[in-house]
Amino acid sequence: MLGRVFKAYDIRGTYPDLLTDQMASQIGFGASKFLLGDAEAAGDTTPMMRNLIVGRDMRLSSPKLSEELIKGINTHGGDVIDVGMVDTPFIYFAINHLDCAGGVMVTASHNPPKYNGFKISKRKARPVGEETGLAEIRKHAAVWDRNTSNLKGRVEKRDLWEAYIAHVRSFLDLGGRELKIVVDASNGMAGTAVPKVFGRRGEAVEGLQIVEMNFENSKGEFVHEPNPLVASNVEQLQLRVVDEEADLGICFDGDADRCVVVDERGTILGCDHVTALLARGFVAKNPGSAIVYDLRSTKAVEEEVLKAGGKPVRSRVGHVFMKAALAEHGAAFGGELSGHFYFRDNFNADSGVIAMATVLSTLASAGEPMSKLIRPIARYAQSGEINFEIEDKQAALDALEEEFVELPVDHLDGVTIDCFESEGWWCNVRMSNTEPLLRLNAEARDKAALASVVERLSPLLGERVAH
Repeated sequence: MLGRVFKAYDIRGTYPDLLTDQMASQIGFGASKFLLGDAEAAGDTTPMMRNLIVGRDMRLSSPKLSEELIKGINTHGGDVIDVGMVDTPFIYFAINHLDCAGGVMVTASHNPPKYNGFKISKRKARPVGEETGLAEIRKHAAVWDRNTSNLKGRVEKRDLWEAYIAHVRSFLDLGGRELKIVVDASNGMAGTAVPKVFGRRGEAVEGLQIVEMNFENSKGEFVHEPNPLVASNVEQLQLRVVDEEADLGICFDGDADRCVVVDERGTILGCDHVTALLARGFVAKNPGSAIVYDLRSTKAVEEEVLKAGGKPVRSRVGHVFMKAALAEHGAAFGGELSGHFYFRDNFNADSGVIAMATVLSTLASAGEPMSKLIRPIARYAQSGEINFEIEDKQAALDALEEEFVELPVDHLDGVTIDCFESEGWWCNVRMSNTEPLLRLNAEARDKAALASVVERLSPLLGERVAH
């Protein structure tokens, strides 16, 4: 049963049928054994390296799962600092702020209310995925027996909000400008984090007015799916931004580690376009700095970073790879199409509320509407992600390369064909990890060229899946 809830990057399942209370204790034991062992192997033997941070989201099952998780950690002998109900980036901050061996967040992010799970991080808030520890945690969890353990850890509840608020606000500078924004918390953890960091309706920050939407999160229910990447989930925000004549809107996911921006006209902005916009400021403050971006992003990201004097770094998709790339290149900032934004000064970790602070600071300093700032960046035609159903994914990728054998190809993540300079288009095709699907992202200099490219590629990739 344990194997059914362990995914590539986290642990997740419906509660209490797939993910049970006993599993939470098993996972706590396995996580403690792995994280404390990892710290010890690295030579970290300070007293705080016996501690793991534990936090939880607002789901009705989270308090019980957190309690059982902590029991499992304690039976291994690990000590717990329980920070209560927080957003996921709070865990990353707490691990680093207190210099602990790692942490576990009880959350199912954007999944429906019946789901829950665990996001596990090790020292310095480095992510734990299948290849970086989850497989070992699963093995340790499988042999856990509450009745045979004689190790006992301790539990301490600690309020770190004051330090967290100061950390997030260090990214915010409105420069005396007044901004009115609409925030859709999606009935998730942004409903807790945003008022604490920025004050109710923004009253804690001079010049900031926040119109709150879907901030109620005590019932564990969602007015809409807490996934801002699905356009229908952002419709309510788009309308409200226009009605309120606001400067912009921000929609968070369930655990507030991702967000999507809406301009003053109610238009959803591509996360890669936002990455390009924010990158300028980070390079200006850190001349020559690297900027990491998801390889599916518009060519405009690379071009804007180079124009600003920075070093563009393409990364594989996923927070494990993005955080590693930031660390390797000492990058000041990074962004993904998924709405994750990463900050060197946030321990290379992603944060929805820091992304919000940075977007507000950028808008305030520019003194122009968001739509005007984004317009020159959104200069190419993009397909968005198109899914194709096919059983033999590798054979299709091989056929794709054969078809375009004369063009430049790389395999950083899937197959990328880049003839943008010569023919005015590029594409990336990646395999789904869990389904018989190939995912196409293509871009061209104009809509007609894009349509031609997608038409040429589609027969090679399988049956197009309707949205």
